Amino acid sequence: MCLFCPAPSVAPSSPWSARRAFLLAAGAAAATPVLAQVDVGSASSLRKLVPAETLEQSAAQQYRQMLEQARAKRALAPDNHPQLQRLHAIAKRLIPYAMPWNDRARQWRWEVNLIGSSQINAFCMPGGKIAFYTGILDQLKLTDDEAAMIMGHEMAHALREHARERIAKTQGTNLALRLGSQLLGLGDLGQAAAGLGGQLLTLQFSRSDESEADLVGLELAARAGYQPSAAVSLWQKMGNASGSKQGGLAFLSTHPSGPARIRELEQNVPKVQGLYEAARRNG
Repeated sequence: MCLFCPAPSVAPSSPWSARRAFLLAAGAAAATPVLAQVDVGSASSLRKLVPAETLEQSAAQQYRQMLEQARAKRALAPDNHPQLQRLHAIAKRLIPYAMPWNDRARQWRWEVNLIGSSQINAFCMPGGKIAFYTGILDQLKLTDDEAAMIMGHEMAHALREHARERIAKTQGTNLALRLGSQLLGLGDLGQAAAGLGGQLLTLQFSRSDESEADLVGLELAARAGYQPSAAVSLWQKMGNASGSKQGGLAFLSTHPSGPARIRELEQNVPKVQGLYEAARRNG
């Protein structure tokens, strides 16, 4: 099955002017993995109160708007941009291991885009819409292993449906107050999901959400053959960046670094080391 399904070629008016979206067929073949090596428990059942399709459609619409804005500023990387090609290669290795974490991922049209900006930021929206900013690659001088840990972490937020859960908790509470003893209606929560607008890019995840994303991302990257210890060096770099005078720390405003985060990753690196070594042997 084809992993890469790029948009038709268009002659760009500048090196950053044309969108060269990167699409991956969600049903990519991969060996069925053994049971997860990291322990994150079951995904919250609260997320089921929000229709997944509605949220993913809203995310896709917002993603397209973001790309249009970047294109208008000539800040959207074309397919031949070396950093974007690097991200495509990482995504191609990671995505086949996403399916066991969320069966819906088989239906997602994964995309990876690169935006020229000094911001230290990256994200994966519901439905597999990934974006990196050049600032996070350049200012932190990320190795491929470290970039894979970021991508795996952001993919994990989408796979564990943290945005869907956040909406269910916040909007559900408001609806419960308004409806009293009546059952929560999916239509109301679906409306909330569809009307999020720009909130999906600034949604604040809980500490437990971040911990889950760290560990699931660590395992995804290890299975794809990326060095697990890079998760530790990545967050050490994040910590150094947060204490420096570097600007545009959008990623760190929603993903704070700290000793506890690094300790938890250090404790889990040995759990996935065997997966990494097996991937390197078989790769």
